[in-house]
Amino acid sequence: MKTFNTQETATAPPLSHPKQRRRRCKFAVLATLLLLLAIIIVGIILGVTVFKVKPARTQVASASLEGVAPRISFPAIKVELNITLNLTLLIQNRNHASFKSDQGEGVLLYQGDRVGDTQLHPGLIPARGTSTLTCLLTVEVDRFANSGLTSLFSDIADGELRLETKTRIPGKVTILRIFHKHIVSASDCQIVIGFPDLKIKSQDCKNHNKF
Repeated sequence: MKTFNTQETATAPPLSHPKQRRRRCKFAVLATLLLLLAIIIVGIILGVTVFKVKPARTQVASASLEGVAPRISFPAIKVELNITLNLTLLIQNRNHASFKSDQGEGVLLYQGDRVGDTQLHPGLIPARGTSTLTCLLTVEVDRFANSGLTSLFSDIADGELRLETKTRIPGKVTILRIFHKHIVSASDCQIVIGFPDLKIKSQDCKNHNKF
């Protein structure tokens, strides 16, 4: 009896139909487009919500006056005044990104007249963090008109001194350590300081950014 050896032969898979290949290509292209569209939408949402640059919020935490010693000399009338307003500013970074500030400027106004100024040192405020900044504003008597000095002495005698401060802090916000946006964080504050306790009785601050 004869036996026959049978060999298993591998058969190649049938080639996919051209229509199936085109359908798969269309599906891949569509999926890619949908993914890109989703990324763009998420980026827009993050751009207008989480990563939207917000102004730093500035608040006067404390204030004190040093060297309040007005003197008037005769016979030549000469007014000597030495006042330094020591402000502690609380700066809150409301962004989800760090804010690195450059050298800024602080201005002191009394009845709309610029009577003192100072330079603000650079610093780094982390995302959603706060930082304190000391601002020493020396009142320059030469900038006062006679009516201004009279009003100043009158305000001190009445127990309330109304002042206005303007701070400008340039810097940049860094988003995801990749994107940088240069801004100027500005704050305008009107404060009322009581005498003789030298405590802040009221304050009204308005904050905004300039891009």
